[in-house]
This record gives sequence, C-alpha cells and structure tokens, in this order.
Amino acid sequence: MNETRKPTLIASVQRALHLMEAVASHPGGAPAKQLAREARLPLATTYHLLRTLAHEGYATRLSTGVWVLGDRLDALQGQTRAQQVLARIRPALVSLRDELGAAAYFGMHEDGEIRIIDIADGPRTPRVDLWVGFDEAAHATAIGKCVLGQLDEERRMEYLSRHPLVDLTPNTITERRELLRALRSPGALAFDREEYAIGTGCAAVPVTDATGEVVGALAVSCRPSKLPKIVAAASRLHATAARLQRTLSLTL
Repeated sequence: MNETRKPTLIASVQRALHLMEAVASHPGGAPAKQLAREARLPLATTYHLLRTLAHEGYATRLSTGVWVLGDRLDALQGQTRAQQVLARIRPALVSLRDELGAAAYFGMHEDGEIRIIDIADGPRTPRVDLWVGFDEAAHATAIGKCVLGQLDEERRMEYLSRHPLVDLTPNTITERRELLRALRSPGALAFDREEYAIGTGCAAVPVTDATGEVVGALAVSCRPSKLPKIVAAASRLHATAARLQRTLSLTL
C-alpha cells in the first residue's frame, strides 16, 4: 500500500516562525497586538513566544514598546553566507583534486588574518596534518606566502608584526628579511617546500575579486618529489582560481 505519510509538524515552532515573519515585515517595529493579528495568534500566545524569542536573542522589545528582530539573526546570516561560500567553492576544489591527484585548499584573507576555508582531500590525496594553527603559520605555507605576496607593503608588514616567524621545520624561513625577499620574487606559483611539515610540499596561486584585489589563494599539497608535475600543471591551478573568482563574485 503506497500511502504518502504527512510529515510530523511541531505547531509551536510554526507559530514562532510565523511570528518572526510578522516582526520582520515591520523594519520600524510593531506592537505585540498588531503582531498577534498578523500572525493569527492569540495575544497570550504571542506574548509567550515573544518573551522566548527575546530570551534567545531573536527578538527585542524597544523602549517604545514595539518589537524588532534581535541581534542573533545577524550571526545566523553571517553563518549562512559562509555556508554559501563553501557550497559554491567545493565543486571546484574537488575537480582540481581529482585532476591533479593532490589535496586542494582554499584560503582567504579576512579581517586581517589568513584562514583555510575549505579542503578537498581523500584516501589517495590526504591533506596536510595542520598540527600548528594555520593562523600562526602563514609564513611557512604556500597559501600564506601567496596571500602575503599580493598584499601592499603596509598590510603585509602589519600582518608580520602580529605573527612571529615560528620555526616549524629545518626549512622554515624565520628571518623577516629573507621572507620578504622570497615574497617579492617573481613567479607564477608560491611554494612551501617542506617548510610547514616534513614530507609535504605545496604550491599556490592567488584568487582575486572582480577588481583584481586579492581575496585569498588556491593551493594543492603533495609529496615534494611531485612538485615539478604540479608546476607543469600551473595552468590548471590558474584556471581553477579564475573559476573561484567568478564563483565568489556571486556570493561575497
């Protein structure tokens, strides 16, 4: 017997959502009585729901007595944008991983920091073991050096003033003058040659926005002996970076 089951719905959740929709429809706020009418709820139920929403940060009662949306919604909105970014960039990373046989990474320069946003890896393409917080190791990674190399002098020096050049492997650059010289060296790719972790090499290219401003970097990691093959496939890295640029322009 093919009988379509109706989903089990929680009436109290529905009422709260309808009430939030009513609150959102009034940018300047609305009193509880008006919200109750618009949400088709008893006034007592409306007051109970509003107090609950206010306690959780989803609604706020102003001194004038009207209700507006709470600050918690802004946090949710920010998380939603982050999820949208991940959903849009993941296919490009997966495609690059499969094409080059190497784990693919995307990092961004946000609020003065360089952070890993997403990684596409697999059993045959393991990611680098991020044993040291990436925020503190940009000087030793291809993504970090790629982003730092694209920043203007003021922002680059400001970043380095807050992040000491920690010694992670015998190959890590720990002298600022040497790092700055490496960042200024021309080249299509930025490299990590076992500077972050012994046994792992990385190559990265910048990802810019529509104006050419750097927003992050795309990288792949592999065994150091495989880096020459990655260099030979630099055009694929740049093509994926361009794809990410187009993708991010629809989200950021």
